[in-house]
Amino acid sequence: MFVVESATVVAFDGTGYTATLRFAASLASVVAGVPVSRAIDGAEMTAGRRVAVAVFDATHPADAMVVGVH
Repeated sequence: MFVVESATVVAFDGTGYTATLRFAASLASVVAGVPVSRAIDGAEMTAGRRVAVAVFDATHPADAMVVGVH
């Protein structure tokens, strides 16, 4: 089971296809190394962009994947 949360892209690593994100529920901290779906064009992953993140374990925010941009 997973939940979908909203986040903002802080940085994107096109080589590893991972992102550093600031989740809307926790604006004071960032999570690095979150995998990004390869179905998302890397050009869409610009700093400040809002994304939808599937979070698989709420106690471990890095156990997630960016599944969409908006």
